Amino acid sequence: MTEGTKEQGRGAGGISRRIATWLAWSLWVLSIALTALSLLLLVLIRSHPGTHIFDWWLGNSLIVIDVTVGAIVVSRRPENPVGWLLCLSGVATSTSTFTSQYAIYALLAQPNSLPAGEAMAWITSWMLPIMNGVQVFYLLLFPTGRLPSRRWRWLAWLTVAYILVGVILSAFSPGAYLGALGPIRNPLGIEGLTQFYKAVLYTMSPALFAAAVFSLFVRLRRAVGVERQQLKWLAYAAGGLAIVSILIIISIAIDTPRWYEWVTNAIVVVVPPGIPIAIGIAILRYRLYDIDLLINRTLVYGSLTVTLVALYFGGIVVLQRLFVVLTGQQSTLAVVASTLLISALFNPLRRRIQSFIDRRFYRSKYDARKTLEAFSVKLRDATDLDALSYELAGVVRETMQPAHVSLWLRPEKALKSAQTD
Repeated sequence: MTEGTKEQGRGAGGISRRIATWLAWSLWVLSIALTALSLLLLVLIRSHPGTHIFDWWLGNSLIVIDVTVGAIVVSRRPENPVGWLLCLSGVATSTSTFTSQYAIYALLAQPNSLPAGEAMAWITSWMLPIMNGVQVFYLLLFPTGRLPSRRWRWLAWLTVAYILVGVILSAFSPGAYLGALGPIRNPLGIEGLTQFYKAVLYTMSPALFAAAVFSLFVRLRRAVGVERQQLKWLAYAAGGLAIVSILIIISIAIDTPRWYEWVTNAIVVVVPPGIPIAIGIAILRYRLYDIDLLINRTLVYGSLTVTLVALYFGGIVVLQRLFVVLTGQQSTLAVVASTLLISALFNPLRRRIQSFIDRRFYRSKYDARKTLEAFSVKLRDATDLDALSYELAGVVRETMQPAHVSLWLRPEKALKSAQTD
């Protein structure tokens, strides 16, 4: 057995792949079981009207995606700690959700129906810093499983310090889970510690996440080849979170219609799980280079959708006002005319936006395509073989940029002999 084969058979810390896989899927089973029990308790709680509902039950229930991706990554790449961190994130979050629902049911919905309700409320109190810290770590170590460089050790140690200090302060802070459990209080809470806990949580947590995101930008600037494609997958998923943040800010800043709130809530639920899915695709290198096409299509059709929606509603407003001026009343013809306008502009706008995106963000591919199109036009009317050979070599050199270009042509005598035969 070669040394490389031995290394492939072992995961982090010398653990064999079989043991690593068994342990990862055991964590998956634990997380799934806790999440299922949490949902069962939620159903029981909702059967008691007026009982407080755990604020983060839906988002926390989606943690099953994180732990599933983590278990798959560990099964294939046990040496990469990112998979293990995803599994730990799933277990921590599902534990937090279960203890929260348990405490609400045992203390509010059916008081004294279940034992250790206050103990569960106390456990819930100190889980949030652990969840945040684990998420910072897997962003910091993505995709290689190592720090970007030795200079980033300070961030790793600062994250460990944040977890320890946050757990101690939250374990003795009076407000359990920052009020997410309603009137339930931390049984071991000490008055006055809540302000210190909130100060650490609301300052350190965003700062650590910002530093971890900055480390990804540093990696992206230096990365080439496979690692660059892996970082693109995570950046693509993070772009979805940025859109979610903008939609939430808009709904807070202005009075939005009901349908906008429904769409925003749906996007808030669907988009965040894209982060662990993107991490899994990147580490396992599944269809890794499809991300360029995906980004291109998203830019094109996202811009096209925004433009068409703006034209549609803008056209309705303008035409309705025109009808009011001319006839004194509104008309459904404005909607019909705007719809026909959108249908007519769809393909021309798509081609123009595609051309702009290619020129702005994919300049090399755009230039290569233009060069090939120009060569194909020349090829139709070309009669001089030497000139055509020179043109062909130039096109290959410009589009493919190889280290060396050579063109072999079949000898004329061999060609004539083949035609005679």
